[in-house]
Amino acid sequence: MAEIPLYAKVEEVIASEIARGHLKPADRLPSEDELVARFQVSRITVRRAIQNLIARGVVEIRRGHGTFVLAPRITQELTQLTGFVEDMDTHGRTASASVLSQGIVAANETVARQLRISTGTRVTRIERVRFADSIPLSFDETFLPLAIGQKVVRHDLRTNPIFTLLEKKYGLPLTDAEYRLEAVAASAYIAKALGIPKGSPIFRIERTSFTNGNEPVDYEMLSYRGDLIQFVTRLARRSTAEETPHKTKRPARKR
Repeated sequence: MAEIPLYAKVEEVIASEIARGHLKPADRLPSEDELVARFQVSRITVRRAIQNLIARGVVEIRRGHGTFVLAPRITQELTQLTGFVEDMDTHGRTASASVLSQGIVAANETVARQLRISTGTRVTRIERVRFADSIPLSFDETFLPLAIGQKVVRHDLRTNPIFTLLEKKYGLPLTDAEYRLEAVAASAYIAKALGIPKGSPIFRIERTSFTNGNEPVDYEMLSYRGDLIQFVTRLARRSTAEETPHKTKRPARKR
């Protein structure tokens, strides 16, 4: 039987320590020098072990900071309209946020169409990074009609969810939303905000939320890290007997 490679032994020891809770999510792994000294192996061996752990989704490298343990991947259902904090609460994760920017911009064609306003109309734009247990999970770009947006930004958006403010502070119940989801590569800007390499896979969700009277009140572009979350839903089968139109048989051609 072939002997197990050294890098695989190092990989499994670290993975086992994570599984047993000796290393917890958001913990920093020992440095490369410390791992070399501990296992008495080469740097190449340590690097390969770490790369394998990265590929398994167990750890991640944060540039300039080191290698950190990742929380298990989140499985998020797309069956109800919920906000980030509500979602993290469901999974037992602590949600937090960092506000990158907030201000007034002119609505481009996409924003105008989603909010049903004229192109160039002034709207409030907010950029945030959302964290789960201190790990950056999502980059959110939010557009709100100017009047309501200017009220929302008066609050500390690091701790106050926008959905909660809209519903409980300003009396705008969210009734439903339209979702568009696609897989894209992270731009340099979003990658930097999330602490991942440029081009990393992300889920891009465009979400327009509506209040009473089918009035759009919130348009968002949400960029979720593809290595930390997966989305699931359940679909009912449409009845073919009821929905499929009957085909009319054409009369045979006379020859």
